[in-house]
Amino acid sequence: MSHGIRLSRRRFLQVLAGGAGALVVGIRLAEAADPPLPPALLGDEIHGLGPYVRIDVDGKVLIGARDPDTGTGVATSLPRIIADELDADWNNVSVIPLGLGVDNDNGKPRWVYGRQVGGTGGSIPAAWHDLRQAGAAARWLLLQAAARRIGVPANRLRCNNGYVVAPDGRRFSYGSLAAEASKIALPTSPPPLKEPAAYRLIGQNAGDADARAIVTGQTRYAIDHHYGDALVAVLAHCPWPDGTLTHIDTTDTLAVKGVLKVVQLKPEPGQPLGSTVLAPAVAVLAEDTWAALQGRDKLKLEWKPGASGGENSAALEQQALALLAGKAAPTTRVRNTGDVDTARRKAAQRLDATYVQPWLAHATAEPMNCLVRLDKDRASLVVPTQAPQLAWTVVQRLTGLAPEQIDIRVPRVGGGYGRRLDHDYVAEAVMLAKAANRPVRVLWTREQDFGHDCYRGGSVHQISAIIDRKRQLLAWHQRMASASALTGRGVSADRLWTSELQADPLPAPLVPNYRSDWYALESATPRGPMRGMPHLSNAFAAESFIDEIAHQLREDPLKTRLRFLGTPRQLPLEGGATLDTGRLANVLGLVADRIEWKNWLRTVNGLGIACWHIDGAYVAHAIEAAMQGEKLVIQRVVCAVDVGRVINPLGLQGQVAGATLDALSIALNAAITIKGGQVQQRSYKDYPLASMAQLPNDVEVITVADDRAPAGASFLAMPTAAPALANAVFRASAVRVRRLPLMKELLRLL
Repeated sequence: MSHGIRLSRRRFLQVLAGGAGALVVGIRLAEAADPPLPPALLGDEIHGLGPYVRIDVDGKVLIGARDPDTGTGVATSLPRIIADELDADWNNVSVIPLGLGVDNDNGKPRWVYGRQVGGTGGSIPAAWHDLRQAGAAARWLLLQAAARRIGVPANRLRCNNGYVVAPDGRRFSYGSLAAEASKIALPTSPPPLKEPAAYRLIGQNAGDADARAIVTGQTRYAIDHHYGDALVAVLAHCPWPDGTLTHIDTTDTLAVKGVLKVVQLKPEPGQPLGSTVLAPAVAVLAEDTWAALQGRDKLKLEWKPGASGGENSAALEQQALALLAGKAAPTTRVRNTGDVDTARRKAAQRLDATYVQPWLAHATAEPMNCLVRLDKDRASLVVPTQAPQLAWTVVQRLTGLAPEQIDIRVPRVGGGYGRRLDHDYVAEAVMLAKAANRPVRVLWTREQDFGHDCYRGGSVHQISAIIDRKRQLLAWHQRMASASALTGRGVSADRLWTSELQADPLPAPLVPNYRSDWYALESATPRGPMRGMPHLSNAFAAESFIDEIAHQLREDPLKTRLRFLGTPRQLPLEGGATLDTGRLANVLGLVADRIEWKNWLRTVNGLGIACWHIDGAYVAHAIEAAMQGEKLVIQRVVCAVDVGRVINPLGLQGQVAGATLDALSIALNAAITIKGGQVQQRSYKDYPLASMAQLPNDVEVITVADDRAPAGASFLAMPTAAPALANAVFRASAVRVRRLPLMKELLRLL
């Protein structure tokens, strides 16, 4: 990972807009002012063949991974898309994290690598066309170089596993052609892409490109990086985001050996949440971490709460329940199809239920941190971010530097879950580097990570269903009360619901009369994006309720779901998307067969099932659980996913298994509570992740082979794990859990 290596002349890459949105790759020489690339991509013996590909004279292929890898495997899957089109030998490929790619477009940023966002489920869908085109462009250059060398038309040559092969059998390694290929101009129209039948890497298993480095302890996360002259900064944040500092005494702090400076920070007025300091803070800057921590402990601070000082999560829940019980109009009527009120008068049966879910923290393994060096004409950062382009906007605003003067390196990220889509900690680091006139490494402690997060707000869901005399779902009315994660982020009031609800979640497209209402709660506690939002909370309520409907109808819950889905068909959704009921029914059938659902009434254990769809991808879970006294034992978990074309089946299985375990852990134990405006949890002891004993020994993953364009999968398996578990618990214990965390509620009801 580079810390700002600069050469007098070197190649760097530029992506221009091409026809039909394709990438047209150019190579030009640039002076030292250009942003640095990782050392592995520099040098006279390494030749660039596009924005992502470098080949050395020995044939070693270096492929850049543009999106931050937060554990989602994109550092493997994205380069494999390129490598397949390039016909590279994967055993001879090294993957390099590219960091932020930005160029100057008349004072505005031009993103060299296109979209650069990790951990949101969009990496592969967004890359599918662009990265294939990048690989095809590099392959085209190699073919042209070989054609010129031997005087054979390029269309008579072919690429195979790191070689260009002539009709007479002669083979030319990519390394021997790279220098010539790098001097050839690209065609005016994009080179043709491979036919799917020719894929050699796409659809085949591959281990994580970083696996060996991770398990041997060689991986360097951002928290491991350090400039030799950088100061370490630790902070004492105000307990209340809207509080104020009324007294400060730094005498004892400045007496600590190694402590050099104490700096006060405040949120910048008018800046969106997540782009500036979350709460007033006092930073201690020292020569090492120990001195900084000792100095912080000796600060004498007095804080005064703002309006948030009276906030309480239990009171917010009661406010939500009161809103849903009253007759007040919703903040937003999200969807209203058919006539729910008329349908109520035709009800043969009616069912109502309320589901409550807690506030959640991100609890990332790597605490927030940022390393920054500010020079007169350059900012260099090493930061664990999911969105380096958003981090760039924070740095540019605070420094005023030109686009190409800001270099952001992104090593492997120790967990994101949406927390690192915000950059308050980056703002802190830049402010402190300016104040100290020295490089600074901001380091949060675990206590701060829990106490000053951008949380997922708690929510209350109230659902009413109308069943007609033919046992069909005639109407569905769902009301939700929550504090929007988009509040304070520059989003218009009529769109604040979009972080909390979808316009057409299950079973909306299947019900002739459907109404969805959202009621806004006011909260000063910072909220932000969370892995699986808004699907996570909505699927728990909806799929638990479908199970309750099946129970009331005295029907097999699988048959109830399949009956509601009906015959395979395409149903229109918001934004031009569709729901393929056949694909959803298929993943349901797969998990049911594997877990032997036919025995759901005869087994002594409980079986539960749930399904969902997200942006063209389909998922279902089936779970077998047993009660051993007051102990819940998850015996088996099966998950089936259909994401269209699979790039790396092994990586997909890892994502599905990991998301399943994450969702189960959240459902079993996790809850953030707020009292007096302060979050009460400060460590994993207060916010326990599920233990190995609580979780299943294995998650069996079934992937559906498909030739459709790939859909995202990083959190696809999150929404259905919790409702499948709750439904299994009901059959094992006869206790219906409508409140999370599940274990606390289950023990209360037993």
